[in-house]
Amino acid sequence: MSSRFVRWRPVAQLLAHAGPAIAAVLGLLMAWEAYVQLSGIAPTVLPAPSRIVVAGLGQWQSLATHSLATLQATTLGFAASLVAAFGFSVLVDFCRPLRRALFPVLVISQTLPLVAIAPLIVLWFGFGLVPKIVLVALVTLFPMLVALVEGYAATDRDIEALLASMGASRARRFQLARLPSVLPYFFAGLRISITYAVVGAIFAEYAGSRYGLGIYILNAKNNFRPDLVLAAVFVSASITLLLFGAASLLQRLAMPWTRLGERAP
Repeated sequence: MSSRFVRWRPVAQLLAHAGPAIAAVLGLLMAWEAYVQLSGIAPTVLPAPSRIVVAGLGQWQSLATHSLATLQATTLGFAASLVAAFGFSVLVDFCRPLRRALFPVLVISQTLPLVAIAPLIVLWFGFGLVPKIVLVALVTLFPMLVALVEGYAATDRDIEALLASMGASRARRFQLARLPSVLPYFFAGLRISITYAVVGAIFAEYAGSRYGLGIYILNAKNNFRPDLVLAAVFVSASITLLLFGAASLLQRLAMPWTRLGERAP
């Protein structure tokens, strides 16, 4: 195998994985562009992708400022959610009655409509960063908590029995058996929740904020600029994909043994 092939092998693998998705997105955009150009539909109803790109580039400074605000709210809210989910998961794992008490409350929290809750949270906590953090944590806490609890439950009973026969305390068994077994479930929940986090932050900004993609979209809508609305939506989707990719990369780094199966012929 030549050294040049070895050098470009990661790039070839990346293209092999991402190529179909890139081709699908490009095909969709080209079909969208062709429909707008051929149908003659008004740009105030459905702007073409090319028009959205031009409008977005013309407002890139404003979009960057609002995107950074949304990214900050998303990461801080999601970090708070991870800490709370891990704390609650340990509590309910060690205390089963607490699980029966907490889970119904958390399930009820997921049934609350964001469109009704977001304005109330803004009313209670103001227009700063706190209501966005609260809403993002509220949206992402339950999926992370369920993933962690399911991961603990999937621990190999024989390993726990072996550790117990060796005199390991429950806390020691949790550290040696339950924490390693929860890793696949944790990262599965992480990838799902991070996509909800961006939506939660934008919803909080939409309900009331000074900066963020939510308030940017609201202002663009009120000014009858669907091109800027869609430009902000594309930026939001890009942020979500970036965070999803970061979560996947973190999983690959934290669980390198999962790549052994990918290398097998």
